[in-house]
Amino acid sequence: MTSARKKPVPKKGVMDIATYVPGKETVAGVERVYKLSSNETPHGPSRKAIDALADISKHLELYPDGGSHLLREAIAEVHGLNPANILCGNGSDELLGLLCQAYLAPGDEGIFTEHGFLVYKIQITAAGASPVCVREEDCKASVDTILAAVTERTKMVFLANPNNPTGTYLPVEEVRRLHAGLPGNVLLVLDAAYSEYVRRNDYESGIELVSSNENVVMTRTFSKIYGLAGLRIGWIYAPLAVVDALNRIRGPFNVSAAAIAAGAAAIRDREHVEQAVDYNQIWLARLTEELEALGLRVTPSVGNFVLIHFTEDAGKTAGDADAFLSSRGFVLRQVSAYGLPNALRMTVGSVEAIEGVLAALKEFLEAT
Repeated sequence: MTSARKKPVPKKGVMDIATYVPGKETVAGVERVYKLSSNETPHGPSRKAIDALADISKHLELYPDGGSHLLREAIAEVHGLNPANILCGNGSDELLGLLCQAYLAPGDEGIFTEHGFLVYKIQITAAGASPVCVREEDCKASVDTILAAVTERTKMVFLANPNNPTGTYLPVEEVRRLHAGLPGNVLLVLDAAYSEYVRRNDYESGIELVSSNENVVMTRTFSKIYGLAGLRIGWIYAPLAVVDALNRIRGPFNVSAAAIAAGAAAIRDREHVEQAVDYNQIWLARLTEELEALGLRVTPSVGNFVLIHFTEDAGKTAGDADAFLSSRGFVLRQVSAYGLPNALRMTVGSVEAIEGVLAALKEFLEAT
């Protein structure tokens, strides 16, 4: 074979990864679209974050602070943490990838649940390790099933709590039981992207578990309740040894100056956050009640979205419902890739969007 015929080939496993497909944003032929497919807040970002962004725009010729000190200090202040245990990234997705690159190698295994975030499998595979998917029980993670899947090759366990796209969560005692059943060399990754929305007495985001153990980390994001998805900001709270490892492989300026400034302002604006929480509590309950009144099954959610299940009746599948809603400008999230082919995920959006979806679904279900 001549050298002219040769070409670069990705390492083993890369081309086996299914490309992540985000929620659609537009519908051909429809002018007014309500995007309810990406769990974005209907409230937008804090005014203080917008002002901070405008101010930093005057100095775009400068590199950002490579240590994201301003943002880490703001996070630490709000949550009562040591800034040294915090690392910021280009969204929590980057941090999940860094964890896999640092702690997984060919021959290792990473565990996640069947309806868990698709990025877990992608990053485990990209690191050259083997993804292990375990079943859930009624769209909820099972501690016993996860522990039964642990082998000598297991090096990492991912738990989204609350989980996307189901909206379910594990109480803190169950999370502690999961951790207690894991060997000390297995890293438990608690993805708490939606934790700010949860108002349950038996829930904890993972801060206490990280603080008292060497093999637990917690990831968080500014993309949801803070309304900064466009800036891509995530953070991890982890033992110092884990932070040290991730700092060695991350990019030197992995968080932009804009993200640092806006994130620090956003997390300190507690009034904005509480208003978003209150709105979500009211409309999550109303939306669930109205959907069930239409005869649809809804998985109980503690996030800012609901998972709507459709029957197998002719013309009443999730795919048919999605096409019907899209034609009227309401874009929900198909979740077939999550093992839920007959369900749609819907963000708790604006009042106008919620009422529009409910009216359209009523029309869809009543059509013969």
